Amino acid sequence: MSVPAPAAPVSAPAPTGSKGSRRTGEGPLSRRNITETLLTGYVPLALTTLVVFLPLMWMVLSSFKGPGEIVTTDLDVLPDSLDFSNYQDAMTLVPFGRFFVNSVIVTLAGASIKVVLAILTAYALVFIRFPFKRVIFVAILVALMVPPQVAILPNYILVTSLGGADTYWGMILPGLGTAFGTFLLRQHFLTLPGSILESAEIDGAGHWSRLWRIVVPISVPTIATVGLVTIVTEWNEYIWPLVIVSRPEMMTLPVGLTLLRNSESDPASWGIMMAGAVLVLVPILVVFAALQRYIVAGLTQGSVTG
Repeated sequence: MSVPAPAAPVSAPAPTGSKGSRRTGEGPLSRRNITETLLTGYVPLALTTLVVFLPLMWMVLSSFKGPGEIVTTDLDVLPDSLDFSNYQDAMTLVPFGRFFVNSVIVTLAGASIKVVLAILTAYALVFIRFPFKRVIFVAILVALMVPPQVAILPNYILVTSLGGADTYWGMILPGLGTAFGTFLLRQHFLTLPGSILESAEIDGAGHWSRLWRIVVPISVPTIATVGLVTIVTEWNEYIWPLVIVSRPEMMTLPVGLTLLRNSESDPASWGIMMAGAVLVLVPILVVFAALQRYIVAGLTQGSVTG
């Protein structure tokens, strides 16, 4: 009987921590990985932050400076003192309080109606069967590519013929449709589990009940994202209120800055203009800070279709 030959000894693996076990450029902490992380991550992030932050910082600092500190050949970054006279002048030269009230009315009314219309439209495009649904959705996508400035002249002729000049509804009406909000909500509604809605339908719930009791409560992050984008857009709207409004008592804050610039004849009074810009910017920054945590969640939920 033949005896089987003994198995060849298996060599032990080289220690992972020994020198020469890894090639140059490998490993989580290698020089190559650190360089790629800096060049593709931190450096672009730092440059983008500087591009966005530096003008805002300059605007805030200039709002505390006098004319001699702004219009000068010397680069003075920090003001000599925190002088709030520019803010006082900005609020007394023009009716800033009235501008603020007008902006709040137009923003809240316009944004609320826009969000509700976007919810209803997106729900219909996803959960209701009707003819030419795909054609309507393609038309909404086309509307995303058309700049709103194209419709200024037709909207002006229509609104003025209806008597909407220098009115709140004249400023709100032409922008009630939001293609972006409808598209984002539709993409999110497509990810909702159909079993929940089918169960509610079996229990006798109609479309209205399913929308407000099921779809809306589980879509709060996406709806908040649409609401935030809509609020920012309405608050910063400049061209259409400038075209449709001529009376100062009906102007919004962005248009009021133009009136402030025209009323202040001194070309060196940039500090007052910077103070007015800060007053316009602060309220929307507060709203953005309060709702910004919904942005990433809302955009992520609406980016995947089921």
